[in-house]
Amino acid sequence: MASLKSQSCEACQIGAPKVSENEIDELLLEIQEWTLIKEPIKKLQKVFNFKNYKDSLNFSNKIAKLADEEDHHPQIILEWGKVTVTWWSHKIEGLHHNDFICAAKTDQLF
Repeated sequence: MASLKSQSCEACQIGAPKVSENEIDELLLEIQEWTLIKEPIKKLQKVFNFKNYKDSLNFSNKIAKLADEEDHHPQIILEWGKVTVTWWSHKIEGLHHNDFICAAKTDQLF
């Protein structure tokens, strides 16, 4: 299978299958230092640290561009020297393969 960062998101519809526990375990091996949030719904989250606000803002803008290109949009929390990114699929209220693709691409942007 191709690496996550070389894949593209597919359109996610209501009722699309969530990734299984086994798939989550396998996919987490491909993305470094992402935290699996389990409650109230499963999400992927990672904190990226920067030297200043400008670098944090620039990274946030890169993620926003990625989100538009993939048509998959995360929660981005921008702070001085820190950006917290959280990926999950709103329509299925959990994790889809798209979330892991976008997490890998977020790492690539960093």
